[in-house]
Amino acid sequence: MTHQYPALTPEQKKELQDIALRIVAPGKGILAADESTGSMAKRFNPIGVENTEENRRRYRQLLFTADQRMDSSIGGVIFFHETLYQNTDDGVCFSKLIQDRGIVVGIKVDKGVVPLAGTNGETTTQGLDGLSERCAQYKKDGADFAKWRCVLKISDTTPSELAIFENANVLARYASICQQNGIVPIVEPEILPDGDHDLKRCQYVTEKVLAAVYKSLSDHHVYLEGTLLKPNMVTAGHSCPTKYSSEEIAMATVTALRRTVPPAVTGVTFLSGGQSEEEASMNLNAINNCPLAKPWALTFSYGRALQASALNAWRGEVNNEKAATEEFLKRAQANGLAALGKYESSGTGGAAGQSPVCQPSAVTLHLKHCTRSPMPV
Repeated sequence: MTHQYPALTPEQKKELQDIALRIVAPGKGILAADESTGSMAKRFNPIGVENTEENRRRYRQLLFTADQRMDSSIGGVIFFHETLYQNTDDGVCFSKLIQDRGIVVGIKVDKGVVPLAGTNGETTTQGLDGLSERCAQYKKDGADFAKWRCVLKISDTTPSELAIFENANVLARYASICQQNGIVPIVEPEILPDGDHDLKRCQYVTEKVLAAVYKSLSDHHVYLEGTLLKPNMVTAGHSCPTKYSSEEIAMATVTALRRTVPPAVTGVTFLSGGQSEEEASMNLNAINNCPLAKPWALTFSYGRALQASALNAWRGEVNNEKAATEEFLKRAQANGLAALGKYESSGTGGAAGQSPVCQPSAVTLHLKHCTRSPMPV
């Protein structure tokens, strides 16, 4: 017979659930602005912007100072450590700026992936050492939720059982530590879209990974109502010759969630996983219109899928900041509507239709030609 000692008080549980509910209020999602210094270099290099701390500050500022249209579609913003302690040109701390808008401040707390010995190039995520102390400090500095990313990949030999269970355990330990410090954990087991696997294979792997994650969260006494899940959508690999419609992706995704994610979980905030801005919005909209019962809020936690057009418009120029902010707001509003199942594609070209890998907007282009009826696999 197992015995559980209370991990959280009723007051702690209420605080955590209230935070989670604010983040995924109807029509709202998350702006993931937690790119590391190295990741920002990958964003800046193609547009000819030097990756300096000041340029990163200027870019984040144009996002965070967008007008009130942002408030209706963004419920939370994930910060990188550096960004949490930066200020606007007027000397206002970014975290206070976001809080004063009624948006919840989040923080990336993992320290990146490291190799998992004895596997075919698989990884686990480091950063548990000192995490409790860091969470306590971040809470004092205004952060009410956190993000920790684990990465798995699909191939003929992966993900291995070791990688699935090691990453599930790390995510559960992280979540438990966050909750002890009054911080809502976003649990992110990302299955990469690299490869030529089809939709059915991705759904199968997603179900196995999520089942392991929730078994581990249960073992660690994590309070599910005070958590958010950040999974991949169920999509075929980028090299898969078969292209699937948004409706097929939605059916596979919701089916996988229904089979693995307890209804107690407050919200599911999807990552965009290499999709173009338009694909990410269309697929999220289809997920919310999927004709299956969905007991959780289903919304977005997008980085590139909210920022690609804004970056392309900005290009480091002061004179372009207003235009860049407008591009960000367009995508924020589009995804806010998609989270309600009310988004209608404008057939956007340019950066919004460009996938960061492979061909532009392949899924979107395929929609009008697809006649297959989506069915649970």
